[in-house]
Amino acid sequence: MATLLKPGSNVGRWVREDRKAGTFKVNREAFTSDEVLAREKERIFDQVWLYLGHASELKNPNDYLTRFVGGRELIFNRNRKGEYQAFLNVCPHRGAQVVREPCGNAISFKCFYHGWAFNNNGKFATKSRPGTYPDAFDVDGSVDLPRVPRLESYRDFFFISYNADVVPLREYLAGAADILDLVADQSPNGMEIVSGTHEYSIRANWKLLVENSYDGFHAAETHSTYFEYLVDELGGVDKVDFKALEEVQTAIDLGNGHATTQAKAPWGRPVARSIHTWGEKGKADEQRMVAELTDRVGPERAQLIADRDRNMNIWPNLVVNDIMAITVRTFYPVAPDLMLVRAWALAPVGEDPEVRHRRLNNFLEFLGPGGFASPDDVEALESAQRGYGAVKLAPWNDISRGMLREGPPRGDDEAQMRTFWREWARRMEGE
Repeated sequence: MATLLKPGSNVGRWVREDRKAGTFKVNREAFTSDEVLAREKERIFDQVWLYLGHASELKNPNDYLTRFVGGRELIFNRNRKGEYQAFLNVCPHRGAQVVREPCGNAISFKCFYHGWAFNNNGKFATKSRPGTYPDAFDVDGSVDLPRVPRLESYRDFFFISYNADVVPLREYLAGAADILDLVADQSPNGMEIVSGTHEYSIRANWKLLVENSYDGFHAAETHSTYFEYLVDELGGVDKVDFKALEEVQTAIDLGNGHATTQAKAPWGRPVARSIHTWGEKGKADEQRMVAELTDRVGPERAQLIADRDRNMNIWPNLVVNDIMAITVRTFYPVAPDLMLVRAWALAPVGEDPEVRHRRLNNFLEFLGPGGFASPDDVEALESAQRGYGAVKLAPWNDISRGMLREGPPRGDDEAQMRTFWREWARRMEGE
């Protein structure tokens, strides 16, 4: 267990920090151990708020979808009144999954194994011959679909918790709510998940994808092909003011383990920063959107929304990349060296078709399944996981970059990762 030395420093089994010396180490056993994963399931995934889905994915009453969240299969649905609900996707009878389709619209659900049926409020609705079950068989709700203990939403982002005593969602989100506000305020009409899911697996520990998702240090090296391509598209290195871009990049601790980077990159943003390759139409679209944002939220906030890029992790495993497109990504461990990843594109409701086309091109070009970034990142993470085979001889990762820097941390420092690991250590190494 962790031994506190002084405020801001600790020595634990897996995380060791000395702020005075400017060192932060994570033992690679945290990425390879079955014991660690079992403890994470108990102390993290069974205790905190976990992302379930976006309200726009259930547009109509009686819509439903199925999700794998924190090691459990769930039904996320709306009832006849349009109310949002979440159930464990497990039949009270013999445990089979009740709903096996990924999405649909239904007023009732029926288990294929023995035919037990439920209305879409989860109530047991099976008709049986007299004498099959006692008269009081279903009066206490024990054979209803089990509800997830907690379901709450913020700005149409729905979260669940398997801990009935978890703090309210808004309190848990802390400063991350402000970043979700910047995302949600990009449109006067609300935001929506674009149809389709990017699904894949990575043979690496889930925490490596947390780090990677807001690691500004790796981008120029790992994704050099993309940046060479981008600079060429923009007309060459003399057309990009890299110094000005570096001056606005930073990392922000949002509280409760959440963190974000904030920067300004040379790519175009559909809302709303055009590049010359988008032509006069792209410039006109940008001016129109910035004017609407300025009228609605004021000039300072409009600039934050339109002209800054953010990579945020909501602890432990929800990533919102608000960069050249908006990607919502979540991922769960199957084993210490295997995770399942799901990602979606988020966009303004009623977006101009040409702007939407630019957005989806940006998504596919960088973060999509065949983009410049995702395959690079998968290879990097799997390479690190293979390297951890030497954990007994080479046991420590170094996450010290920028610890002794004066002033705000840079986006290519590792302050945001240390924010994650401090919360991880508090929960994993505390009593």
